[in-house]
Amino acid sequence: MARAFLAVMDSAGIGGAPDADSYFNGDTPDTGANTLGHIARACAEGAAEEGRSGPLAVPHLAALGLGRAIEAASGLPDPFGVIPVGTWAVATETSRGKDTPSGHWELAGLPVTWDWHYFTAREHSFPPDLVDLVAKAAGTDGILGNCHASGTAIIDDLGAEHLRTGWPICYTSVDSVFQIAAHEEVFGLDRLLQLCADIAPHLHGMRVGRVIARPFTGDTDSGFIRTPRRRDFALKPPAPVLSNWVQDAGRPCFAVGKIGDIFSMEGFDEVRKGTDAELMEHLSDLVDDAPDGSLTFANFVEFDSLYGHRRDVSGYARALELFDSGIGRLIARLRPDDVLILTADHGNDPTWTGSDHTRERVPVLIAGQGAGSLGMIGFADVASFVAAHLGVEVPATAKDRSRT
Repeated sequence: MARAFLAVMDSAGIGGAPDADSYFNGDTPDTGANTLGHIARACAEGAAEEGRSGPLAVPHLAALGLGRAIEAASGLPDPFGVIPVGTWAVATETSRGKDTPSGHWELAGLPVTWDWHYFTAREHSFPPDLVDLVAKAAGTDGILGNCHASGTAIIDDLGAEHLRTGWPICYTSVDSVFQIAAHEEVFGLDRLLQLCADIAPHLHGMRVGRVIARPFTGDTDSGFIRTPRRRDFALKPPAPVLSNWVQDAGRPCFAVGKIGDIFSMEGFDEVRKGTDAELMEHLSDLVDDAPDGSLTFANFVEFDSLYGHRRDVSGYARALELFDSGIGRLIARLRPDDVLILTADHGNDPTWTGSDHTRERVPVLIAGQGAGSLGMIGFADVASFVAAHLGVEVPATAKDRSRT
């Protein structure tokens, strides 16, 4: 029986979104942003030489049709010049926003039709009633932060004060998120997770997409470092998505990475987490062991979190090359009836101004279907393709949403 492996390369856009002029980094519209195209160009020009060298080396992604997808999406010439042996397409998002929940939900068959709530003020970002709610839930006299910030920078700036006061560090970004950083041992990991769980319903009622627990360790002498025990408390999808369709058909569904959190654990039998390197091992194990008829849905976040937001072109290129190597090993072990679909949820062009995501089309690269092009498709068509491959029924309501 057929199996499907759907892996999201978080932020690996390919430019060309028709509405990019409506989305901004600061005062600059996202028109012309092209995450993978610009990384490939920087590598070819010798402008991405930190920890790597030369043209972008992603032979397996190129063989699946990545270069053709970049050219079709944006008009930028195919940077690889190889004849694809896989099936490729270019997907365009209809959901409003350029964030993780919108992209993933639509890839899973549920376009987002509302506007998320964003905390737009750079300082004093949260209203007083929300600050009071969080402090009361934490059992403290106040909070630290209350601003837009980098998650690594803010623990450097406020870690010592957090240890002294015991107050949680609360911050946001251009995404629809409320993030809380706290020391795993001094504040307590369980206490941090409970705090996020307690305030999440209020924030979800405001249409804030995610409350994120950001645990860290360290001290003022050695410095502070985030741990991998992050957890996202996401707004629950308001209708069934791909993972629900699969489960409702009696099939097992596995989540790798933050996928379980993004979908508020809806429709998954098992969740496996870790760093991207560890996630590749989890995905590899599932290629070997996942039962017939199953769906494995994965997210590789470090392209976005470590390199895109930090505008680190070399780091993003290195991560792509490591990912490509791992994917090549997986493709070689796919069973005859398997498909592996690689795609993305939005862009985050590391050559672009600012530090926000970029509104882009995304590649859809398929191993196990032979060579060919599916042309221009919608994000929700990815869910329909997976469902058809698995022989799982797409609900009529989902078909109607994909046509709107």
